[in-house]
Amino acid sequence: MEPFISCYSGALAAGVDEVGRGPLAGDVVTAAVILDPLQPIEGLNDSKKLTEKKREQLFEEIQQKAKSFCIARASVAEIDQINILQASLLAMKRAVEGLSIQPEHVWVDGNKIPQWSYPAEAIVKGDSRVAAISAASILAKVTRDREMVAFDKIYPGYGFAGHKGYPTKVHMAAVDKLGVTPIHRTSYGPIKAKLEQIALF
Repeated sequence: MEPFISCYSGALAAGVDEVGRGPLAGDVVTAAVILDPLQPIEGLNDSKKLTEKKREQLFEEIQQKAKSFCIARASVAEIDQINILQASLLAMKRAVEGLSIQPEHVWVDGNKIPQWSYPAEAIVKGDSRVAAISAASILAKVTRDREMVAFDKIYPGYGFAGHKGYPTKVHMAAVDKLGVTPIHRTSYGPIKAKLEQIALF
């Protein structure tokens, strides 16, 4: 993990991260985690750099060992209403506010901080630099991936279990063939264009 020096050195800092800004379908999912220094977790890293098997293993271990964690979200409707950036920040706020232990400081992955009263630092590539953010990214990704696998059974033929809602060729071909589902983000360009195309006929 790359080095990171924070202005906070206490034991009640939360890391928060989001997963799902790029997909065309599904909620944006966030998690906030306060780790326990007395129960270290080996192998934490950016969730995208870990294998699915390792993420699943860490998902359970984080929940067992963390001082506190909370998984939250912003819905597809909220994404379409207020845009994905604002929805992501809202979901992060919900995750931190949902912690059973309120943090003294928050480390936020990225370059923007939600509107809240917590002392906080925005950390670019924080999910590969700060253990608590890495843990949050793992909880959020595993949760969202599981949801997209479940949606694959509800909406067969779209391939959600494989691409997790991202705009792959398989996904776009399925939208062309089968249409737009209730879990698609209608404010996103490719889906918006498809709906406009349908409206012309």
